[in-house]
Amino acid sequence: MSAPKVLFGFHAVGVRLKTAPQSVIEVYYEPTRRDARMRQFLERAKEAGVRLIEADGLRIAKLAGSAGHQGVAARVQALEAARSLDDLLDAVQGPPLLLVLDGVTDPHNLGACLRVADGAGAHAVIAPKDHAVGLNATVAKVASGAAETVPYFMVTNLARTLGELKERNIWCIGTSDDAPRTLYQADLKAPVALVLGAEGPGMRQLTRKTCDELVSIPMRGAVESLNVSVASGVVLYEALRQRS
Repeated sequence: MSAPKVLFGFHAVGVRLKTAPQSVIEVYYEPTRRDARMRQFLERAKEAGVRLIEADGLRIAKLAGSAGHQGVAARVQALEAARSLDDLLDAVQGPPLLLVLDGVTDPHNLGACLRVADGAGAHAVIAPKDHAVGLNATVAKVASGAAETVPYFMVTNLARTLGELKERNIWCIGTSDDAPRTLYQADLKAPVALVLGAEGPGMRQLTRKTCDELVSIPMRGAVESLNVSVASGVVLYEALRQRS
């Protein structure tokens, strides 16, 4: 069994209590915080039957590795992740919707992308091992629980993985500021992988070349591009809109 890990913040710990309470080893909380949110949280933890430990803010910050813990942290068993991307795709009902992130190295951005992917019903988020951030505690906090619910696959060779998606008839659509067609002209009802690059450099050249199609997000103002997590929201929710 893999080593226990730490989750912190009301959302990240709360989602784990809701979805897999048996995996929660113990919850640390700051007893001086007595507001409604803390009371509701403690009630949920007691209902789940988990061990509660009073701890001051400094101890929780040390455990979480962050001061943004909101007075709660939990030691949890790592959940069994979705096996492989192939297994996941074999099990998907209906047309797959995937988010591919090329070069997103900021944990806050990744956390926000996972949260958006969860909200829009994406089946998985895919990133390259060498140009990406792993699932650390900051990612889990920003993702507000989505790091627990959205499968995140880090692959050795992103271009090869896109090629394998194409063999499964999943259309790979990249976003680029200079693409001739806009997102709103693309058909997102079919099986689709939406590929976004990091802010600034965008997708790497090989990733860009491997995409079946490039589309742009229309920009009407003075700024030239959107933050990657905002762009993820725009493209995934357009897919959701078309599909519903």
